[in-house]
Amino acid sequence: MELGLQDRVCVVTGSTAGIGLEAARILSAEGARVVVNGRGEEGVAKAVDEVGAALGVAADVSEAEGVETLISTTEDTFGRVDCLINNVGYARQVDFMAVTDEEWNSLWQLNVMSYIRTIRAVLPGMRERGYGRIVNVSSTAGKRPSTGMPDYTVTKAAVLSLSRLVADIYTKDGVLCNAVAPGPTASPAWLAEGGLADQLSVKSGKSREEVLKGVGGGRPIGRLAEPEEIAAVIAFLCSDRASYVTGAAWSADGGTVPVIL
Repeated sequence: MELGLQDRVCVVTGSTAGIGLEAARILSAEGARVVVNGRGEEGVAKAVDEVGAALGVAADVSEAEGVETLISTTEDTFGRVDCLINNVGYARQVDFMAVTDEEWNSLWQLNVMSYIRTIRAVLPGMRERGYGRIVNVSSTAGKRPSTGMPDYTVTKAAVLSLSRLVADIYTKDGVLCNAVAPGPTASPAWLAEGGLADQLSVKSGKSREEVLKGVGGGRPIGRLAEPEEIAAVIAFLCSDRASYVTGAAWSADGGTVPVIL
């Protein structure tokens, strides 16, 4: 199926690993001019080489200056942004009462404000051209709260609301905005040393292997997602094949959330 992504300029935040890296890989394979992003120069350079991206920009998008660097560098290089994929984010296991005000604010800056700022930065150009695709990566936790990740849950719910809001305001200008809500995914967030699997292991007293088996088995599909499975949904929503899709929150969770939303 021809997705119509040839030469589209696609910015993917948090794309040096996991879902973001795989989204960059698929978009690049479809002929898009992909801009990968991460905090470190080394990781960005490695991702550019790995996926054949057109450009890499090292910038911390949890800060306004980082967003300005990312979007202005892209526009200076290519003249526009056609597709924005907001993927950057962080999750951890923590008790609700243990999250400090500073930690709430820090995660809000990364998981929500980075999305708001990047969207504000690309909207003028998208509206002027009458074309744009915005895909925001949320989570099943945004649809059904995860009690073990309270700050993450609240920020991902905000991403769903933001996505619908932007769609409601700007679809008439040709800017389509959607969210993707993945379930647990076999990405570094879960599998890396000290990641969510290790955190749950410490919390539950179970082995890492038992945790991963239990988390995967808790999905109707019976396993964790692979990053490329989520990335394929993102690529579709960026494509011309999704020209009548806006304001949606696409579950890509193996049936995790047992309601129709």
